[in-house]
Amino acid sequence: MDNLDYGIIGNCRSAALVSKTASIEWCCLPEFDSSSVFAKLLDDKIGGSFGIQVSPEYSIKQRYKKHTAILITRFEEGDHVFEVHDFMPRYVKGPSQYYAPPEIVRFVKHISGRPKFTAQYEPRLAYAMGRTDTYVKKNFVVSLTQGEKFETVFLYTSFNKNAVVEGREIEVSEDGYFLLAYNEKIFQPSTRKTYLELERTKVYWLNWSNKTPNYKKYNAQINRSAITLKLLTYNKTGAVLAAATTSLPETIGEVRNWDYRFCWIRDASMVIKVMADLGHTNVARRYLQFIVDLIPDKDEKLQIMYGINKEKKLTEKTLDHLSGYKGSKPVRVGNAAYQQRQNDIYGILMDVLYAQLNKFSMDLENGEELWGITKGIVWIVSKHWREPDKGIWEFRTEDRHFTFSKVLCWVAIDRAIKVARIFRKNRKIEKWNALEQEIREDILTHAWNDEKKAFTQSYGSPNLDASVLLMEYYGFIPAKDPRFISTVEAIERELSNDGLLYRYKNKDDFGLPSSSFTICTFWFINSLFKIGEEEKAQALFDKVLGYGNHLGLFSEDIDFKTKRLLGNFPQAYSHLALIQCAINFSQKATEQRVLESMQ
Repeated sequence: MDNLDYGIIGNCRSAALVSKTASIEWCCLPEFDSSSVFAKLLDDKIGGSFGIQVSPEYSIKQRYKKHTAILITRFEEGDHVFEVHDFMPRYVKGPSQYYAPPEIVRFVKHISGRPKFTAQYEPRLAYAMGRTDTYVKKNFVVSLTQGEKFETVFLYTSFNKNAVVEGREIEVSEDGYFLLAYNEKIFQPSTRKTYLELERTKVYWLNWSNKTPNYKKYNAQINRSAITLKLLTYNKTGAVLAAATTSLPETIGEVRNWDYRFCWIRDASMVIKVMADLGHTNVARRYLQFIVDLIPDKDEKLQIMYGINKEKKLTEKTLDHLSGYKGSKPVRVGNAAYQQRQNDIYGILMDVLYAQLNKFSMDLENGEELWGITKGIVWIVSKHWREPDKGIWEFRTEDRHFTFSKVLCWVAIDRAIKVARIFRKNRKIEKWNALEQEIREDILTHAWNDEKKAFTQSYGSPNLDASVLLMEYYGFIPAKDPRFISTVEAIERELSNDGLLYRYKNKDDFGLPSSSFTICTFWFINSLFKIGEEEKAQALFDKVLGYGNHLGLFSEDIDFKTKRLLGNFPQAYSHLALIQCAINFSQKATEQRVLESMQ
């Protein structure tokens, strides 16, 4: 498999990646950031997987059941046809209560004939650090490891358990199932019960998707991206993960491999804003509560990221026994970036707080806490906005005065003023207005480079950076301002490579990046659209959509030469920016139709 041709299944507690031939090659249980049960994705030989093997005569097709997170792989050889419906159960149990156990169900649906397959069931618990032993018991198959940590998983199935474990051929003559559970089941599963789980989970996703509005264009892409973002939310705390994986490299064979199974305040806040715009308000409310819970002390500085269970310490270590994706070492778990200072997170968070307060106004039960957080953020920004930081791209070398960070400090104050208006705190507004003006003037004076005719990456730097395209998105500068138009044109000249964008081209801690950061290309498309280059933007958007995998999913990066997907997968950042672009084009199409009908 040369591309990241995987589907994601999940239930807002954990997730799994299933290859296009129905092999589960990444899954951590019981939660997203637990150790892996299957990690073939990170080591072909020892990582472990759960495959469904058929003879070469079979054709294999894969799709999602429309508007759901249920993945269907169809195996067909003449009249012999069966399907594997993969999902992790999730459905409503009571008011605001969900049944979402740490389990994967593989419902095997007999369609016709006498199809045959062999199961390749090879769990390798605890990141395959020690030996995993598998035993066939009366009611289930149990696998356990007793290395650094004792771990077990249980497999229940309607098929012959010995045949499954030994990899012997199995004939499908009726519907059947596999149920992989982190905990031993109290009640024995059955085909009928697992079918009921399938139907309940289907209904949950259909109801959830029904809240997403219908758009005139790109409806399928918006819906699939929204479901993918939902799959990256953690129901228990409201955290939003950057991606479901660790250590998928930005470039094959290099060392830019990071663990993304955490909640970055920036990524998560951007996701929440988009999800709320789509009508998924519960996700937004839960995330706001996550933030409120994280800021107990008025003077406590916000970290750039947290664990999904609100952990503040995310110690990074390498798993040297794993060979890495396509041999790209090291494999890392944990992320040392949690210690970095990035001044932009305050603006991004204030932007979301304001958007939610504006939408729900006094309906939010934690209004007083949110006002307290607002004042705390202004206090921190007023004290620190003049200081350099690591920036949005997390340079691990020296701190700089990054333009994006400064713009987001301005956003923090601008949105705080708007929040103060909602709460009618007039004395604060006067005081904060002066600070907002001061930051704005500082950026306009120091971030503009006359030679480049563009706002550049950092103060006094000639280097361009895709993140400055967001100056317009956050309302710092209008789209039709000549300085913004000139910046978009300069970025296209210097950072575009066949329509795909570099984040930046100046050498960073690891040399020149050789893959495009997917979200930057979407930002560029949006900027082209905003400055009036709509046809060009649309053509590029359609081209980039073609680089998604067979299910329309995107990772963090796209290789400039081969156009293969690289980096952690699926990436929340990429899908939220895809939605923003698609909505812009769709709204434009709707406006045109209204105008035409009026003529």
